[in-house]
Amino acid sequence: MKWNELQNESCPVARGLSVVGDRWTMLVLRDCFLGIRRFEQMQDRLGITRHVLADRLRKLEGAGVLRREAYQDRPLRHEYRLTERGKALYPMLVSLIDWANAHVPIEGSPSVTLVSRSAGTPVAPMLVDRVTGEEITHRSVSAISNAGAKKA
Repeated sequence: MKWNELQNESCPVARGLSVVGDRWTMLVLRDCFLGIRRFEQMQDRLGITRHVLADRLRKLEGAGVLRREAYQDRPLRHEYRLTERGKALYPMLVSLIDWANAHVPIEGSPSVTLVSRSAGTPVAPMLVDRVTGEEITHRSVSAISNAGAKKA
């Protein structure tokens, strides 16, 4: 199966990966959340080729994760802004940061600390069910296909 065909799969993990499932895409999203919006800034920070970056930005724009807005007329230049769909990916990025700090540490202290904007104190992310408030773990939640025949 080709990578771009994952968007048509019934599995939500496969569909999600069809949008954000490579390292460059996640790093582009990280930079967008850090306020990096312009192509040249992204390319400089990531050390990525123009072709690969343009491809990832087109893909994210096509998926409705980013929108392109002109910031200059002559010559015409654009910046990339997160849409609501894109902003909804932030908890996934926070979870990845938290997981990497705990399970793929670097020597010394973590290079990124997640901090509450209101309190200014470090946060400890936790995924919870919106209805019950129960923590979501591999032991507390099962994924069951809509056909009910097998677990995902």
